[in-house]
Amino acid sequence: MTAERTPLYDEHVRLGAQMTNFGGWVMPLQYSTIREEHRAVREAVGVFDLSHMGELRVIDESLAQRVVTRDLTRLKSGRIQYAMLCNEAGGIIDDVLVYAVADGGFLMVVNAGNQDADFDWIRAHSTVKSPSPSGGGQGGGVLNVGRDWALIGVQGPRALGLVQRLSPSELSGVKYYAFVEGKVADVACVISRTGYTGEDGFELFCGNDDAVRLWRALLEEGQADGIRPAGLGARDTLRLEAGMRLHGNDIDASTNPLEAGLDWTLSLDKDFIGRDAIVKARDRGLSRALVGFKMLDRSIPRHGYAVIQGGERVGTVTSGNVSFTLGYNIGMAYVPPALSQPGTRFGVDVRGTAAPAEVVALPFYKRPHPK
Repeated sequence: MTAERTPLYDEHVRLGAQMTNFGGWVMPLQYSTIREEHRAVREAVGVFDLSHMGELRVIDESLAQRVVTRDLTRLKSGRIQYAMLCNEAGGIIDDVLVYAVADGGFLMVVNAGNQDADFDWIRAHSTVKSPSPSGGGQGGGVLNVGRDWALIGVQGPRALGLVQRLSPSELSGVKYYAFVEGKVADVACVISRTGYTGEDGFELFCGNDDAVRLWRALLEEGQADGIRPAGLGARDTLRLEAGMRLHGNDIDASTNPLEAGLDWTLSLDKDFIGRDAIVKARDRGLSRALVGFKMLDRSIPRHGYAVIQGGERVGTVTSGNVSFTLGYNIGMAYVPPALSQPGTRFGVDVRGTAAPAEVVALPFYKRPHPK
């Protein structure tokens, strides 16, 4: 299958980006170096093409409540929740952002490689008769609208000032995990105060035809702020420092949200797909836990490396990399609960050597959230 391209593909090529296939999309891995792009987001502002992400419009509110782990009846219009889609066994099909929209129902932002499967999963659980029985982009109270929208992330301590200069809307009052409709660079947008970097900033949804104009305006206006376009490489190192899970690495359909440390995303006082299995796993006792760790030498942990204790493999690294902010190397791994407390030490098998590591609290890096 041919990889898809976002509306900004030609912009990335023009900027000399190194491109890669991610989730079925051709995306920029980096434009300069991952370190430079990472530091720009932490210290100034970076701009990301996120148009590969999927968007599902769930019109049937009872359907959304059934498939999502959070109690959406508590979600007010203009606010956003992070939640899970789980299968009947309690495994994580996807992690999603759920937007409560003013005209009823929800917008669900899902991971790029999962958008079609998520759409099929949600539609399969609808009691609403589908006007599109042969498939297509709609039916059963849910619409697959992701390929109609572009999404641009603006992240970093100077993100608010940059986007505000381009928008007539008052953005400082938009709370974290809230959104408004407005214009940025004269482009109609949904302006969402969310992100995947651990920094303040916005994610801007707009029509595909407006994406290039918005992208160029942000880069031009942001020159005085030290803006840099940032690719998937920096996005990964930034989200790892912030302790954010990556679906397919840290969580997947075999992962219970409890063992992933995502119990706060579960409203166990309501019914949802996977709830009973999650409760049973909780009552039975978990066999593993996701932990953050730092390396005590210069070794770099990578996805799939073994965690070693007493000469035996006891766990697996799910994410690992250099921390450009903290100055040492970090990772996340599933280990037995007895090894999950901060200060616990174990080895990581790096090319046959048990490199020393120590469990630390997540997230590795945290900035004060705006009120």
